[in-house]
Order: sequence, then C-alpha cells, then structure tokens
Amino acid sequence: MAGETLDAICWRVLGRTQGVTELAYALNPGLAAAGPQLAEGTQVLLPEITESAPAMRETIQLWD
Repeated sequence: MAGETLDAICWRVLGRTQGVTELAYALNPGLAAAGPQLAEGTQVLLPEITESAPAMRETIQLWD
C-alpha cells in the first residue's frame, strides 16, 4: 500500500516487529534509502520466522 512503512508490514504479516524489521532491511538492500514510507507497488522480502511470536502481555487499567 502507498505510504506504508516496513515495520507496519512486519506487524501486519508476521505479527511482530522486534528483531524482524532489521532482518527485513537486511533482505532488502537500498530500501532504507527510499525513506520511511514505501511507494505503492514496492516489493518487499520478509524474513522467515520459525519461532512463534511472543505472547501478548495482559494489560490492566489503572483508573476507571
């Protein structure tokens, strides 16, 4: 999508960004030079993740 960022793609497709965005930049040389927002139609290779994403932490509400 036009204007999407690599970390947003990693989150949407892989379910996480920690450690994954850096791997994606390594797989896509020159992508960082294009700026934070990608042009529409930009092809991006994503890393293959073998371990599962870390479990989401339970959140609490401090005030009602």
